Amino acid sequence: MSDIKHTKERIQLYIENESWDKIASFLNELHPADIAEIINQSPEGVQNNLFELVDKEIKPDVMAALDHQAELDVLEELTDEEISDIVEEMAPDDAADLLGDLEDEQREDILELMEQEDSEEVRELLQYDEDTAGGIMTTDFIAVNAEMTAEQALAYIGSLEIDEAVYFVYVVTSEGKMKGYIQLWELLKKNNYHKTLSELVVKDTISVNTETDQEDVARIASKYDLSSLPVLNSEDILVGRITVDDILDVIEEEASEDIFKFAGSNESELEYDSPIYACKARLPWLMITLIAGLISTIILKQFMIKFENIIMLSFFVPVIMAMAGNTGIQSSTLIVRSLALGTINEKGVSKLLYRELAAGALMGLISGILAGIWSSFIGGNDSMIPSSYLAITVGISLFSAMMFAAVFGAFAPLFLNKIKADPAVASGPFVTASNDILALLIYYGVAIGLIFFYAY
Repeated sequence: MSDIKHTKERIQLYIENESWDKIASFLNELHPADIAEIINQSPEGVQNNLFELVDKEIKPDVMAALDHQAELDVLEELTDEEISDIVEEMAPDDAADLLGDLEDEQREDILELMEQEDSEEVRELLQYDEDTAGGIMTTDFIAVNAEMTAEQALAYIGSLEIDEAVYFVYVVTSEGKMKGYIQLWELLKKNNYHKTLSELVVKDTISVNTETDQEDVARIASKYDLSSLPVLNSEDILVGRITVDDILDVIEEEASEDIFKFAGSNESELEYDSPIYACKARLPWLMITLIAGLISTIILKQFMIKFENIIMLSFFVPVIMAMAGNTGIQSSTLIVRSLALGTINEKGVSKLLYRELAAGALMGLISGILAGIWSSFIGGNDSMIPSSYLAITVGISLFSAMMFAAVFGAFAPLFLNKIKADPAVASGPFVTASNDILALLIYYGVAIGLIFFYAY
């Protein structure tokens, strides 16, 4: 690892000095993933120069490992013939991902330049939505007929040109419908040589449909600890498989997407240096926060008019708003994560909301008592109202605001999920802004109620 780090540092130094003749030998000593990382981290104008120095044999692997923007920058400098040569050597799923980012006319030109067999495989994958099982699967898989013997299957597998390691093969009928799978070591047992695969097949096989959402694919693979998932079409015919590297990519992509939505932005912001684009991505969510803040000023104005002689009450507005906002974010983050993992079902929703209500009440009770004690100490004898009234007002308000925020923070993503909207948008600006307004209204209402009680 230290040697790789040292090599990367030397390459970066050569890049700064534009010593291109010295870079090639060091660059091609690295793993394709490390080369891709160096290209990804290099300035835009340098990326294509580095890719040109990569050995032809490993260019397809490096291209497959590039991030989206670096890939587009490199492709801009390549001819259609060069792209077709690279794509032909890539795995079909990686080739489809790359061509899917190009304009329709250029994509078609490149497909025409490719070998017919490779072109047909990629065309088949391009017909599926990129966020589905069909969009992330590869058509590179081994399927053997159920009527074959183990010996015949081994001879057939041995005749294939396989680039990747094989640990098991899929067993299908003559129509291509999957019956199950069989591990390679079962075929190698002498006692099984003359048995048909229908006798050896493991029928309890987890599979997905071409239209299955990629997030569900990742969830299924994680639940059953699978390194590969067979993909069936609407007629239950085996058309591809999803490998562990693609599953890991989906998990990373979905997690990144949720994190960006929590922050009120999106992942495409990483691909652009323009402050205008950053503004375009973030401003809509900030407008929600701004509108909520403006509404809060109206409530706060009425609050200050009503309690102009009890200015001590305004000191605790930030505390109540902050605690309610954080409580709501905690609840919504927990629910969004649970929805992503598929650990929430409809029957458990009421129980979940009750748990958040109880948790919010308990946290609110503890926080309310502590804040009440502190407000009593802060108020002292200088306030126009008894310190006990201030303590009770702050304590009850904080308790109520946190309890409500916990329930609202849990309910918002559940509701959005129910109406088929992305629950991740419920976190961050939306929940915080809503809870700020509601926390102020609760504080305002409690203060008025207790003043009325105190006066009479």
